[in-house]
Amino acid sequence: MSEPGRGAPRDPFAREVDGFLRYLSRERNRSAHTVRAYQGDLEDFASFSASCSVDTLDGVDLSLLRSWLGSLDEKGLSRTTIARRASTVRNFLAWASREGYIHDNPALRLKAPRRRNGLPDVLSVPQLDPLLTATQKAAVGGDPVALRARAVLELLYGSGIRVGEMVGLDIDDLDHDRRVVRVLGKGNKERTVPYGVPAAQALNDWLTRGRNRWVGPESGPALFLGPRGRRLDQRQARAIVEKLLATVEGTAASGPHALRHTAATHLLDGGADLRAVQELLGHRSLATTQLYTHVSVDRLRRSYEQAHPRA
Repeated sequence: MSEPGRGAPRDPFAREVDGFLRYLSRERNRSAHTVRAYQGDLEDFASFSASCSVDTLDGVDLSLLRSWLGSLDEKGLSRTTIARRASTVRNFLAWASREGYIHDNPALRLKAPRRRNGLPDVLSVPQLDPLLTATQKAAVGGDPVALRARAVLELLYGSGIRVGEMVGLDIDDLDHDRRVVRVLGKGNKERTVPYGVPAAQALNDWLTRGRNRWVGPESGPALFLGPRGRRLDQRQARAIVEKLLATVEGTAASGPHALRHTAATHLLDGGADLRAVQELLGHRSLATTQLYTHVSVDRLRRSYEQAHPRA
């Protein structure tokens, strides 16, 4: 898709998608990384539609939508991801209907796989500690890739911020003296999040020994960069974390969100107040944060069943 307001549409229904993205940003006040997530989902739908020789919204019907969801399932995407993408297209087509781009909304009868209500996968402290130690040792030699990997891992786990929030950080968002970071979260809501000494050390090493070796004309104030000097994007950040977590045995935890789950769970296990964790994570609803209390209780129950003679 072309960026909203820039260039001529070249992809299927690109003009309508660009209008929808502008609507999300300007009228619904969605954050930049939320808009990018919508854009990515719609790009995937547009690509599938083009492969089916559908290049206008009038050609989209319920059969096409169901075939698209089926293709996502065949790719092995999780139910949560498929449900999110279906929600994106439903919202898009509802908007298109209101704006008069289509007469009938084929997504009204579209049903996506129900999301599993299972608890999120988290890492235990004995699983996480060796990984943190290994990334620290790997960074000793000063390799920018290793320094960045360590800083990304320590910051995500040490603060519990979202990966989209992390890649949007600028250098000035860090307050080194107070060890806090200013984060722009969902709905463009700003919050201040603390991070610990290990994260501070990893960030300092990255800034003084790694980032300066990659900085270039396109770097701007971005905190995290790629080797070409451009701001690190979410896809690259996920790849970094997934590669690191793949080395941990005995866990299904994968990706940056697993570190957010882990940070929240460890905070509550350590006695942190639920409201404080809600504020740190940037949850609108306390009910979302309460999920992690269930994670802690579930881990406690498993430990009890394994250890207590009368379990």
